[in-house]
Amino acid sequence: MEEEMVVLIVGAGPAGLATAACLTQLSIPYVIVEREGCSASLWRNRAYDRLKLHLAKEFCELPHMSYPKDAPTYVPKDQFLNYLDNYIDCFNIQPRYHTAIESCTYDEGRKCWAAVAHDMVTSMVVRYKAKFLVVASGENSAQNIPMIPGLSSFPGEVIHSSNYKSGATYSGKNVLVVGCGNSGMEIAYDLASHGAETSIVVRSPVHIMTKELIRMGMTLVQHLPVNLVDAFLVTTSKFVFGDLSRHGIVRPKIGPLLLKSNTGRSAVIDVGTVGLIKKGMIKVIGDISRVKGNIVEFEGRKEHAFDAIVFATGYRSTTNIWLKNGESMLNDDGLPKKRFPDHWKGANGLYCAGLAKRGLAGIAMDAKNIANDILSTID
Repeated sequence: MEEEMVVLIVGAGPAGLATAACLTQLSIPYVIVEREGCSASLWRNRAYDRLKLHLAKEFCELPHMSYPKDAPTYVPKDQFLNYLDNYIDCFNIQPRYHTAIESCTYDEGRKCWAAVAHDMVTSMVVRYKAKFLVVASGENSAQNIPMIPGLSSFPGEVIHSSNYKSGATYSGKNVLVVGCGNSGMEIAYDLASHGAETSIVVRSPVHIMTKELIRMGMTLVQHLPVNLVDAFLVTTSKFVFGDLSRHGIVRPKIGPLLLKSNTGRSAVIDVGTVGLIKKGMIKVIGDISRVKGNIVEFEGRKEHAFDAIVFATGYRSTTNIWLKNGESMLNDDGLPKKRFPDHWKGANGLYCAGLAKRGLAGIAMDAKNIANDILSTID
């Protein structure tokens, strides 16, 4: 038996929920499926305890619903999840949980997307036929842990940042954090604050900013050229943090906002990590060469012993595993071929939301564009 629908949304994270809400506002029927047993599973099940939205709340709203007036400027994880729950209730979004899309192919003869799904509760096969398909399964689908020679010989704990909750269990241990993005830097701070001997691998140049600076920059860039705003941000961050190169942290040659626009790489919002690095409570180390038991060898043949390794090395998309005709929109990594803001639409009624590395603001833009485009096609 095959169920027909106008729009099939795959994924009930913020991108899928935002798209569902925008379709609801335009009275366009849809079905939204989610392989996990809850919405926003990355936030509910794979986020560390101290996580807050790194950007001010005005840059993190989903379409058609603001945060409560008493919400803090930088919203903690639990309050963000409450916001999402209220969002689901407000727009009467009813995701079909435990439903994993196993394949989805465009049927040229019937001019529709034919999807085969697995109901993980009943073990039944479910078939869908949709005129439009929205890929909202996220760029953070699967853990990305780099291949490091000898890693399998490490006797201690090796985890991805998605499984990290708190530094409380690591007090007194030697812990290595691999990755210097926002997650890696914040996890390093959390570990050191809980008494762990903490080291962090910084492999590439990175901008370090305060949350207030980024908020100001994102406001100014709406009125001034990005190169001027970037120059202001870099100059001010130098004044705030000083020269970090002697601590092993080098700034990129491109400014933070332009770098984000061109590559999707975000500046690191400092939560206190830089202060602990300057005090020597967090050691900055170069790239890993190999692992020999509990000994990790770094570039320059430096060696250190560790009890645990936390990989804050991001995620990868798994969309191409189940989407069979997505080449009009996605590359081999399951990410958009076209650059923002033209990335969200493919051929034959195929769309993607939340894959442009533009955060919640980008998700809101994608959702509105997709719903409006579907409406114009239907009309």
